[in-house]
Amino acid sequence: MSTPHETPGTHGHGNGHRIGSLLAIVLTVIPFWLVMSGSPLSPAWTAAVIFAFAIVQIIVHVAFFLHLDTRSEGGWTLLAFLFTAVIVILTIGGSIWVMYHLNLNMMPMPDMGAGH
Repeated sequence: MSTPHETPGTHGHGNGHRIGSLLAIVLTVIPFWLVMSGSPLSPAWTAAVIFAFAIVQIIVHVAFFLHLDTRSEGGWTLLAFLFTAVIVILTIGGSIWVMYHLNLNMMPMPDMGAGH
């Protein structure tokens, strides 16, 4: 536990914040460059790369700025965070799955493509 009189760098948080900041900047600049430079990758691959960088950036923020690990509060903080992440992933994934299948199974309209 830190006391109110300790400086931010006392327990290594200052170094961790610097490393976390540099990683966050790099993980933002690379996808930005990919999009702005006209990536040679297909749009689907570009989106996949950006998504992968976003996942890594979430992990960097959780580890370096929120300090969630197995040691904090006996691991309960990390467990609560992981439970929340699973619920969010299930909700978003389930919503996308339902919308995809609804779109796939929609009845075609009789005037579709008639040019009216």
